[in-house]
Amino acid sequence: MIVVSNASPLISLAKVGYLHLLPGLFGQISIAPEVHQEVVGAGGTRPGAIEIQNAGWSQIQAVKDTARLHRWQQTYHLGLGELATVILAQELRADLAIIDERAARLLATQNGIKVIGCVGLLEIGHRQGRVIELRATYHKLLAHGVHIDRQILDHSLATFHLPSL
Repeated sequence: MIVVSNASPLISLAKVGYLHLLPGLFGQISIAPEVHQEVVGAGGTRPGAIEIQNAGWSQIQAVKDTARLHRWQQTYHLGLGELATVILAQELRADLAIIDERAARLLATQNGIKVIGCVGLLEIGHRQGRVIELRATYHKLLAHGVHIDRQILDHSLATFHLPSL
């Protein structure tokens, strides 16, 4: 399975101690250099920076069509990491892209890419018994400043017959 990830899901999962879900679920994850820089850059102080830097399961792959990346920068109001993730997913014919930002998810799906976000990954982990306290994990995400619509979290919890936040 070919999986490409953007930075924010990596950082969010690291904030709540579940970055290890990714290699367990997918084995290898590809990230664009722009995403790597976003997570590992800034002196390695971001959550997940050390794990991603040392991870044997994350592979840095550059976008081949850099002209397209530059055109998209002029067209879409998204960060370079999000744009590179969508283009890389297309170039690799990825089975899945891990993206949280709504506009980037929309761009990916419009380009035929299947998308999952941090919440979806935590749900899979919960179903597999890898995320025991889903509600508490969502509280941690919010406490760490992760911007996720509470309705999305409440809907997720309702799926598992858990009380809403």
